[in-house]
Amino acid sequence: MSLKDRLSDWVDADGAAYSLALELGVFDQGIPFGEVKYLFWTVNPVGDGLHAALLVLVEAGVLEMRDDHAFRWSPGFAVKAVQTLRESAEG
Repeated sequence: MSLKDRLSDWVDADGAAYSLALELGVFDQGIPFGEVKYLFWTVNPVGDGLHAALLVLVEAGVLEMRDDHAFRWSPGFAVKAVQTLRESAEG
């Protein structure tokens, strides 16, 4: 399952970071959230980096974020990305 599929609906910040970690191969696909939740609930470079990466993806328009820090894949991302690339090449 891709990150796009995992975040097709709103997911809380820890769940979104877990999904990103799975996509990046930080840990195996079969490992349940409960076994690695400490990465998202404590201050550490891995958890902090995953949360920071989510914010960068929001800034880039790949993800959307609500006020409660839930994330989802931006439905219009593919269209926005193509338009941005075309405008960059033209301009």
